[in-house]
Amino acid sequence: MRLAEQWQEIESGLPEGWTSARLTVSVAEDADLDRAALILASLAPGRSGSSFRLEAGHDRNPARIFARLDREGIRGRIDLVDGEARTAEPAAVAPAPGQARPLARQWDELTADLPPDWSELYAEVELASSDFLPRAALLLAPLNPAHLGGPTALRFRSARKAGYGTAPEMARRCFERLDAERITGSLRALQLLSHTSHVFTQGPVWRLGGRSV
Repeated sequence: MRLAEQWQEIESGLPEGWTSARLTVSVAEDADLDRAALILASLAPGRSGSSFRLEAGHDRNPARIFARLDREGIRGRIDLVDGEARTAEPAAVAPAPGQARPLARQWDELTADLPPDWSELYAEVELASSDFLPRAALLLAPLNPAHLGGPTALRFRSARKAGYGTAPEMARRCFERLDAERITGSLRALQLLSHTSHVFTQGPVWRLGGRSV
């Protein structure tokens, strides 16, 4: 069973109006642990071996994050640690997102999931159609996008404070331009660094497939 489905099953068994529940997420493959840690970072998990301990709540619902783990092909098991979750007044349920979610909103969600001290991000936007590619590359020019990772994928870097990469505010503006022209796709983080200190350099360089990015 996929992680998002496991969470739905656990959530459906919690008391009405629940506000907090402690979970463990056990990752099946050791090779996926670092990627899982990156995706789970916004939930501030504790880690022990191949398991992560975290607390879920209405203000920090992990449904979207578990769905991201599923999209990345990361398999595992979710267990409820607390037998009784704290309860309060029922909270409103957010509507399910549509199939073509605005890219600017996806960017907001992606950056909200990152650790508070993130500094450099290497990310990818996968366009819904190859027809979008030429126009999207033009509108994303401030991001210096590279056509890597797939026939409809564009990769880019963003730097929050200093270093090589476009400021996150400018990145969001670029995605607003795509939204305005009904160019759709999906965003995901590939690599992330936090709290870096640049000493006489523009910042770190990642090497993927034998080339610097």
